Amino acid sequence: MAKQTAGRDNLGEFSPQFAALNDDVLFGEVWDREKQLSLRDRSLITVASLLTQGVPQLEAHLTIAKQNGVTKEEIVELITHLAFYAGWPKAWSAFNLAKEIFDESE
Repeated sequence: MAKQTAGRDNLGEFSPQFAALNDDVLFGEVWDREKQLSLRDRSLITVASLLTQGVPQLEAHLTIAKQNGVTKEEIVELITHLAFYAGWPKAWSAFNLAKEIFDESE
């Protein structure tokens, strides 16, 4: 996984400690533990969590999931499954994002 700099890029001057925790701990140390859990599996878990919360970070993590080898079919199944647990409107929103990101014409 590429070195994460979103924390420093977006919040580095305003909240340097939070930015460092985001980039160095969350994406540096936690996501780097691939022997314990693959990037692909971490992506599936993260997308599922963000979908249930209905937060805007879902879009970025759908893109990361695709980069980490999650397939369109897996994302469709994940969203369909979670629709019954997280709510239909959240699933609709997630499907709209996933359609853009996993568009097979790319």
